[in-house]
Amino acid sequence: MKKLRFAIIGCGRISYKHIEGLINNREEAELVAVCDIDINKAAKRKNDYESSIKDAKVKTYMDYKEMLNKEDIDVVTIATESGYHPQIAIDCMNAKKHVIVEKPMALSTLDADKMIETSHRNNVKLAVCHQNRFNKPIQQLRHAYEEGRFGKLVNGTASIRWNRGMDYYRQAPWRGTWELDGGTLMNQCIHDIDLLQWMMGGEVESVYAQTGTFLRDIEGEDFGSVIIRFKNGAIGMIEGSACVYPKNLEETLSIFGEKGTVVIGGLAVNKIETWRFEDGKDSEDEILKAQEGDPDTVYGFGHTPLFKDVIDAINTGREPLVNGEEGKKGMQIVLAAYKSQKTGMPVKFPMGNFATVDMK
Repeated sequence: MKKLRFAIIGCGRISYKHIEGLINNREEAELVAVCDIDINKAAKRKNDYESSIKDAKVKTYMDYKEMLNKEDIDVVTIATESGYHPQIAIDCMNAKKHVIVEKPMALSTLDADKMIETSHRNNVKLAVCHQNRFNKPIQQLRHAYEEGRFGKLVNGTASIRWNRGMDYYRQAPWRGTWELDGGTLMNQCIHDIDLLQWMMGGEVESVYAQTGTFLRDIEGEDFGSVIIRFKNGAIGMIEGSACVYPKNLEETLSIFGEKGTVVIGGLAVNKIETWRFEDGKDSEDEILKAQEGDPDTVYGFGHTPLFKDVIDAINTGREPLVNGEEGKKGMQIVLAAYKSQKTGMPVKFPMGNFATVDMK
């Protein structure tokens, strides 16, 4: 099969992971163009790629629509500010390009639904960068869940105890705003929230939340606590903080069932800390020894296998593991939490349309 031709829109903080994902999938993909309104950022990513791939030639653009018109592109990855994801993705899919979009896919349920509808109408793939689903310990946990080893699920907890100081928010004026970002739950915590719902049966009955802005001068929350009742009866709990002193403490996913307990922590939900099942199929000691090490950053190791999954999905005609419908689930839980905070009441599912800007 021919190599898929990729372009990147948005060359800021997270985009180096997209470059990494393409370099590591070089046999099946190639980067042909990068775009950012700051041409220096685009040039940096061009150089990062070309310095790693022999004879690579990457074009730089400041206008993504010009890039779509001029370049022969199969797949576009979008790593702009969150609030711009929907329109850019829709424009790319209407141009018959497959899309990989960073999390969150959108900041409103309406925009997420428009993105999903556009992908189906144009017969193109839409994938969302929830790369932690591809962590080896998370994959191991998912297999245990699918095999029914937990028995009846009781509860699960997502604990994101991080620090994001004002220096972080001042780096870019969109951070922490309702229009382009949302608060800690939407930005920092959504990966672990996605994992929680994925392991707890996925279908949500109701969400209740309390949030606050305690220490950071931002529009969104810097701490949130959420309770989820799933349709299977299990309860999910989320603790999401940007206020932990003096630095990141942990990102941990804990799943508790009738016949099993698993806790995965580490820097990026990448380290099994507890692995106990009644069936005794595997030794906890052996499981704890056979693990990948901590990544360099909280972004983890997952972009490379996520890109590989999307490439395979395009070549075989199947859906990506984290397609638009899957990408919407964690985002919708956060939006329900925001709606609950605003109304003071639990939010029943289906929740209807809600957006971060409704918090203003």
